[in-house]
Amino acid sequence: MAQKHTFDYDLIVIGSGAGGSAAATIAARAGKRVAIVEAEEFGGDSPNWSDVPTNALLHAAHLYDEARHGARFGLRSATLGYNYPSLRAWKDLAVQRTGAGGNRRYYENQGISAFNGIARFLSPNEISVNRRHLSAAKFVIASGSEWAVPEIPGLEDAGFVTARAVLSSVRPPKSLFIIGAGQVGVEIAQLLAIFGTKVYLAEKASRILPHHDQEVGTLMERVLRETKGVTALTETRVLSAVKDGLGKRVVISRGGVEKSVRVDEIMVATGRVPRVDLGLENAGVIYTPKGIEVNEFLQTSVKHIFAAGDVLGRNSHTHTALLESRVVAHNILHNAKAAPDYTATPEVIYSYPEIARVGLSEDDCTKRDLAINKAIAPLNLIARSNTSDFRDGFVKLITDKKGVLLGATIVSPHAAEMIHELALAIKHGLTADDVAQTPHAFLSWSEAIRVAASKLI
Repeated sequence: MAQKHTFDYDLIVIGSGAGGSAAATIAARAGKRVAIVEAEEFGGDSPNWSDVPTNALLHAAHLYDEARHGARFGLRSATLGYNYPSLRAWKDLAVQRTGAGGNRRYYENQGISAFNGIARFLSPNEISVNRRHLSAAKFVIASGSEWAVPEIPGLEDAGFVTARAVLSSVRPPKSLFIIGAGQVGVEIAQLLAIFGTKVYLAEKASRILPHHDQEVGTLMERVLRETKGVTALTETRVLSAVKDGLGKRVVISRGGVEKSVRVDEIMVATGRVPRVDLGLENAGVIYTPKGIEVNEFLQTSVKHIFAAGDVLGRNSHTHTALLESRVVAHNILHNAKAAPDYTATPEVIYSYPEIARVGLSEDDCTKRDLAINKAIAPLNLIARSNTSDFRDGFVKLITDKKGVLLGATIVSPHAAEMIHELALAIKHGLTADDVAQTPHAFLSWSEAIRVAASKLI
């Protein structure tokens, strides 16, 4: 006798970004009946509006900036120019090539039913999408996050943009006031400053990139100011914003003094909030405005409903959301209890120089009362800094008192590639001595890792 299906699907995945895509694909390949629901563009934030387009434009900007300053190497590059519409076309091509953006057909080719619309739970096993009711035995909520708009008087009326609008604008603004100097604020500040925008970067903390070690923010603030003319406004509160002719006027308080800055555009980059407006109460899923609550196996308070990615409210990265999505698929398919292992998950900022870190920061160690040793190797200690004429950066390593690596930060060209050696070391409990004794190629930036490690022996 054929098995009667009680539900339309075995699994419905809400959100087609990194948190949802892997789970949907893995379940479909295992023969499950799967549907995926996407409120916006298939593929989610990373390939459509953030990581991929930002990286494509930053690559072009860095190339342009390097060439412009080529006279020191004997290159005649003073007359170099750019065409912004062509830059945008390059960005669009990069998004298209990556293939994850706007990829509804990809899911359909895998036998997954794809729905475009906002999902709302009606009961623990049923959602509505565009007035259509769909039911499933299990769910994955991977609805992601959106930019949080700070409560600043006049901001809504004056008008503002997010990084998404900046990346798709026809031309860069002549001047831009960025609220928030985290990863996105810094990347966009550097990108637009290279193309001639006068950038103000406001941050209420005492340094830019406040979630990184102090040395990182101090160095990047100097690099942005000296090489790009970016004005970093640390320990700054934005009091209000108003329209001023065709532009905007931003009133700030810094060191107890009020000032106003007139700019063409204001960009908000103060962090993201999870998208939890999904009728979760109808399903009995416990959540707060800060995210959906899950156990270590990524199950919500309703055991057949899982959640992954930014909707958890942890400000995770694309590769973390993918890890969670794979773990969720495993737990759904095998009724298993696997927990994601976040140890040694790298974090990267694609500025120039790049910033990469893994493991515990110095602040993390202080909060946990850990006794540590630390060492910093400035890039100017290695030969590559001479052949490339670049000295703005360092490798910082943190170990416990037995020499076992706990954390690492790299500010250097190609830091994103260099960090994985240290991720591997931290994941497998290696010591600074293990790293220092490993031969590092002469004239590689990675020699700075060996130098830093040897200081801890």
